Amino acid sequence: MKLSDFNFELPNILLAQRPSPGRDESRLMVLNRAEKTIKHQTFKDVIDYFDEGDLMVLNNTKVFPARLFGNKEKTGARIEVFLLRELNEEQRLWDVLVDPARKIRIGNKLYFGEDDSLVAEVIDNTTSRGRTLRFLYDGSYSEFRSKLKQLGQTPLREYCF
Repeated sequence: MKLSDFNFELPNILLAQRPSPGRDESRLMVLNRAEKTIKHQTFKDVIDYFDEGDLMVLNNTKVFPARLFGNKEKTGARIEVFLLRELNEEQRLWDVLVDPARKIRIGNKLYFGEDDSLVAEVIDNTTSRGRTLRFLYDGSYSEFRSKLKQLGQTPLREYCF
């Protein structure tokens, strides 16, 4: 099986441009395996598909706001950093993707926040767009994580902007 086997055309009209204002207004597709039918409902109708004794399990995890926008030292060029994974908590090392990558080199300092309150230094190239960053932050680790959450944005697909 190839990944290309899953390619298909999806009309732009079917792509969500923004989240639904009322979460219970989101769409719900109901598959009836016995009758081999598909119905389109809204999520608020989900209760109609439960019987006494059924159990619903909810996932209340949050998406980490892993998308940071900042500026490059000296030139002030606008950059985007996408946090992929934390490599070392103590040293505050992160594996990231940067855009535009061609402008971000080892040794560059990147500034985040309106007051440049968060600074990172590029310490390695990992892939064509990948970099390793060391965040230079004097506060505690929990303060550092709070700062990332404060300055970061939830990553959304480009068509949602």
